[in-house]
Amino acid sequence: QVQLVESGGGLVQIGDSLTLSCAASGVTFSSYDMVWFRQAPGKEREFLAAISWNGKTTLYATSVEGRFTITRDNAKNTAYLRMDSVRPEDTAVYYCAATNHGIVKDPGNMDYWGKGTLVTVSL
Repeated sequence: QVQLVESGGGLVQIGDSLTLSCAASGVTFSSYDMVWFRQAPGKEREFLAAISWNGKTTLYATSVEGRFTITRDNAKNTAYLRMDSVRPEDTAVYYCAATNHGIVKDPGNMDYWGKGTLVTVSL
């Protein structure tokens, strides 16, 4: 059974840094590209960042490039999303996903999803 479990969300203040984790099990983690999305209330799910299976290639949404960093540790079967200088508009549920369709942004091309972790940025 494939499981992706996000953690690290919570209540943070404007300007803080936060690192989210996505732990994978039941899957050959190093065979999958990993992707982070978020969904704010009343909005569509938004692509944030993707990383290739070997960590050598990354892709970011323009809205977060330079503030967010995606990494992975294949030895720990875990992907990470570091968020710096958080803003109120970063408040959302953050999801990780695994795909073997390459570095892609379309949620429809993900093979597995986590259940999400909530990040709330307070004023």
